[in-house]
Amino acid sequence: MRVRERPTRRPAASPPPQKEEHPVSLDTHGYLDVHAHFVTDSYVRQAREAGHELPDGVPAWPAWSAAAHLELMDRCGIETSMLSVSSPGVHFGDDAAARRLAREVNEAGADTVREHPGRFGLFASLPLPDVDGALAEIAHAYDTLGADGVVLESHTHGTYLGNPDLEPVWAELDRRGAVVFLHPTSPVCWERSALGRPRPMVEFIFDTARTVTDLLMSGTLRRHRDLTVIVPHCGGALPVLADRINGFMKMFMPAGTEAPDAVAELGRLYYDLAGPALPRQLPALLNLVAPDRLLYGSDHCWTPAAGVEAHVAALDAAPAPDGAASWRHLTTANARRVLPRPAAPGPLTDGPPR
Repeated sequence: MRVRERPTRRPAASPPPQKEEHPVSLDTHGYLDVHAHFVTDSYVRQAREAGHELPDGVPAWPAWSAAAHLELMDRCGIETSMLSVSSPGVHFGDDAAARRLAREVNEAGADTVREHPGRFGLFASLPLPDVDGALAEIAHAYDTLGADGVVLESHTHGTYLGNPDLEPVWAELDRRGAVVFLHPTSPVCWERSALGRPRPMVEFIFDTARTVTDLLMSGTLRRHRDLTVIVPHCGGALPVLADRINGFMKMFMPAGTEAPDAVAELGRLYYDLAGPALPRQLPALLNLVAPDRLLYGSDHCWTPAAGVEAHVAALDAAPAPDGAASWRHLTTANARRVLPRPAAPGPLTDGPPR
């Protein structure tokens, strides 16, 4: 995996004063959260206007502010959170509007990163399936905003991530050695498959498996080896489906195409621990991948603060894999190895700042 140089951030016309209300001591570092979300009032308004009044079937849109997020991070011992826009993404049916909205949320996220040095990073949104718009936004996100990576929804209007039309986007991300954070959204058949229940409960888990399987069978992951791909929610259904996927790939790859070892390919990816990882899902994931592929994720602001606090407490209390001092040490060290921003941290601690 090639080393990525940190891009130069655009200069602020008049730098905002540095805020002191959420300090992190120089010798205390906590979790690095790769799965954290933000929303803006404008984004929520535009999503509602596009028909997403109850996003993915959940009761309401969450509220978000940098100040409240920082307070939660300090309570839980989270040093840095990588911000991204969650489902339903930024493309609501119109390419031009999606380009504007992607640019808007990425600018807002970059402003938050700049205003709180060291506390936030940014996974930029792309207006897929608009390939030209996505390529333009990759250039802006990396070269102007200094983004840490990109977030890709599992599909957009039925275009899944292994679709050959998206190959130019993958090629450009690979050229940049990009960090690609995958995030599920409601499948195109959710009106029937979800049975009227919130789609994040079951549908997100299977749509994650669906799009990663598409990336495997299309050869996208084999063609682009300089990507760092992060799969959310302990891999969704992948840990229990991996052997089945592997067997079917060997039987049904196109004639003349060598079938990859799907289990080995899945072992190259990274997986965040957002959601109810314990007591069952995380052990299943460890039967698929090595501990050095695991990263911490909170899923805030869609996961309420109380849920984040309970999740951190469970991880901090759980025995870590052999050779690791704690889940905090393990996941943070893994994240620092693959993310460009947190380059020179201080020593790790075993829990939240005291």
